[in-house]
Amino acid sequence: MSERKYPDRPLVGVGAVVLRNGKVLLVQRGREPAYGLWSLPGGLVKVGESLEAAVRREVFEETGVVVKAVDVVACLDQVITDDEGRIAYHYVLVDFLCEPLSGEPTPGSDVLACAYVAPESLRDLELTRGAAEVIRRAAERRRAGLPPVYDPFL
Repeated sequence: MSERKYPDRPLVGVGAVVLRNGKVLLVQRGREPAYGLWSLPGGLVKVGESLEAAVRREVFEETGVVVKAVDVVACLDQVITDDEGRIAYHYVLVDFLCEPLSGEPTPGSDVLACAYVAPESLRDLELTRGAAEVIRRAAERRRAGLPPVYDPFL
């Protein structure tokens, strides 16, 4: 199995844009990379696990919130190099728009904090790269009512 740091291949991860009453669910990362930064809840996909199942599991583990994955919002690369220019982390991330079904945010073991945050408060937080743009795209997609791109049965 590949290690997270200095992997021998990219690792696949998922993230969730969970919108409720005009606010977005965020977590403060409790491990590297991005320790202490605010981000979308998410994590790595397990072998044999669907993207949809992974995003539901990760959101629940990190926040205690049960979600339904609605659609893919963004796919992105996250490549982080060390001071010598070596690739320390390489993730391929699939971010989903999700609807909360139940539960209130309670930090899991690998996050420092979690909360629903109003869009105007995002500028006051130190966010991971790309998080604000993914949130904006998810809100736009939700408003537009576009047909889904993601189909777990294809």
